[in-house]
Amino acid sequence: MKQGKKPNFSIRADGVIVNGERVCVPDIDGLREEILQEAHNAPYAMHPGMVKMYRNLRPYYWWQTMKKDVAEFVAKCMTCQQVKAEHQAPAGKLRPLSIPEWKWEKITMDFVVGLPHTFRKHDAIWVIVDRLTKSAHFCRYVKRSSIYFTFLGSLQKALGTKLHFSTAFHPQTDGQSERTIQTLEDMMRACTMEFKGNWDDHLPLMEFAYNNSFHSSIGMAPYEALYGRRCRSPVCWDIEGLRQLEGPELIQETVEKIQTVKKCLKAAQDRQKSYVDKHRREMEYEVGDKVFLKVSPWKGILRFGRQGKLSPRYIGPYEIIERIGPLAYRLALPMELSQIHDVFHVSMLRRYRSILATSFMSQR
Repeated sequence: MKQGKKPNFSIRADGVIVNGERVCVPDIDGLREEILQEAHNAPYAMHPGMVKMYRNLRPYYWWQTMKKDVAEFVAKCMTCQQVKAEHQAPAGKLRPLSIPEWKWEKITMDFVVGLPHTFRKHDAIWVIVDRLTKSAHFCRYVKRSSIYFTFLGSLQKALGTKLHFSTAFHPQTDGQSERTIQTLEDMMRACTMEFKGNWDDHLPLMEFAYNNSFHSSIGMAPYEALYGRRCRSPVCWDIEGLRQLEGPELIQETVEKIQTVKKCLKAAQDRQKSYVDKHRREMEYEVGDKVFLKVSPWKGILRFGRQGKLSPRYIGPYEIIERIGPLAYRLALPMELSQIHDVFHVSMLRRYRSILATSFMSQR
């Protein structure tokens, strides 16, 4: 009992025990569970949250652990776990990728698809970005051609490189490529408004403009970070001081630029982590745990007979079969989701609470 509050038990004329005006509910024959089921699952109740449900019941019923039992019942409701949003900080603190030792040692890549067909039939762009210098290449291609991807697979095998997929539906995993694509798309929109011709005619100039523009995370333009000197573009062609570097001087300048880039990247990562972690929380799961999978941002994926806002926020539960690093997990997905990469960031998961395995009624 709370300090200062004493029960006021009495027996009504009909033989019912009450505490004040509230009916005392004994722990027999699942009576309490029936009351909770009615107050939560009935059509006129519509799955209220813990506070609302407790406030609805408190004027009429009493038992010593009622508030705790209401909280457990709502937390383990299958429908609530699938449809209700989490009103708390996202899971998973920021874990920046390690800074590469040298330029073009590690790259990220992504694809821009669904573009207007050009005269040469191009309708997509392959975007490749160096993680150290931020220099990028934009390669146009025809998306319908499977030969292009066959070539990429053969090239990767011949070079002995390793391909690591980002976690599904978590663009922050490869935020570098996502941000580059956003800038590229802005350039393409500007081209369609300012210049004539197909977008692929201007793609080389877009690449030049991107690589010759200041990048805040490295403190210089990608071109300067890559080659160790500034690019002599037409706007500064005759400016004194942009002299040619040769031999050992060029090598020394390049090495110094790379060291500067690394320091700038480390400072940028620390700054971003400090900001992001204020709004994140730690969350860990074990292999064998069951979790729900967040599906609200998916497009073109199985919607389970519902459209738009009526689709569930979470599906599952699915078993965790492997932990991939500190923030990602591999799930045992059903066949209907076999086309989806099965590794997900921790922020896409929600812990499954089984009312069968841990029902408060079974612990009495």
